[in-house]
Amino acid sequence: MSRANDVRPVLVTGGAGFVGSNLAHRLLGAKVPVLLFDNLSRPGVEHNLQWLKDAHPRGLQVQLADIRDADAVADAVARCSRVFHFAAQVAVTTSLTDPREDFTINALGTLNVLEAVRAQASPPPVFMTSTNKVYGELDDVALVLRANQYRPVSEAVAAHGISETRPLDFHSPYGCSKGTADQYVRDYARTYGIATVVFRMSCIYGPHQFGTEDQGWVAHFLLRALERAPITLYGDGMQVRDILFVDDLVDAFLLAERNIARLAGQAFNIGGGPRNVISLLELLDCIEALHGARPEVNFQRWRTGDQRYYVSDTSRFQQATGWRPKVGVRVGVERLYRWLREARTPTPVSAGHALALAESEIQGHAQGAR
Repeated sequence: MSRANDVRPVLVTGGAGFVGSNLAHRLLGAKVPVLLFDNLSRPGVEHNLQWLKDAHPRGLQVQLADIRDADAVADAVARCSRVFHFAAQVAVTTSLTDPREDFTINALGTLNVLEAVRAQASPPPVFMTSTNKVYGELDDVALVLRANQYRPVSEAVAAHGISETRPLDFHSPYGCSKGTADQYVRDYARTYGIATVVFRMSCIYGPHQFGTEDQGWVAHFLLRALERAPITLYGDGMQVRDILFVDDLVDAFLLAERNIARLAGQAFNIGGGPRNVISLLELLDCIEALHGARPEVNFQRWRTGDQRYYVSDTSRFQQATGWRPKVGVRVGVERLYRWLREARTPTPVSAGHALALAESEIQGHAQGAR
């Protein structure tokens, strides 16, 4: 890892979330101190905080605060050696209901991070998670239906996926807010010389994901199956995504950190790529094979901005770092299924209890969970 002699912690905003807690766990396991910054607003993440506290009694600091609080962000950034910025509003549907809140979290929250970084005498590098939604609906990509999947007519797109050369085309308030953040991060590298990397992510899945209908669909489908509850599919279920197991994503983060001097200022598409493609209906087939029963399915109309096909072309990042996904779809889905089966009835941990757990390590302008 870069800055190996820097004893200051790594800041992970949204660090109690699915991706943040997995990265924090990897760093702490390597004896790298972590400052976890989160407001615990997403249901379930208090369990991730409990897990990290139990697994790593040393090295973990916690600041319970909101990314929209510029003073709290500035306090956290000033104490850290590098910044992984994951705090976000993550659902298209929520952005449609409250576009202003979506904007203040995703766009203004990111600007708070960048301004805090810019204020440092030696600005730490910033690694930010963006989304494939910055490319819009991709409705100009010609598709055909083959075996319960939408597939590109273009052989080149089918072989490689969607690359970073694709023009940005924000669609939905969520796409706009994340796209704004994406562009701000890239421009701060160009304008102010801050070392930044943006990851435009496809669908990430794995342990410590508490998926909902709006976000984290692989985990959501598995949870619904375990609860013997129906699943709602928006559209026809033949939309395709490349899914990436979270361990492979963490590998990508750490490789980006190690190669920051060469990667600074760039954005990369990150996902499972063409070898890890699955449609929603195919995931249901996979669940039936694992669980022994197929969930009941209800169909609803397509949702705003939904892409019928999105597969990441990860070749630029692979060429730059040597990274490749290691966990295939079937193995990864089975691993998540087994984790959820064991973890779906954890000992209740309230946000208040999580606050008490963290209180001794909260510093600066920490706030209670909202």
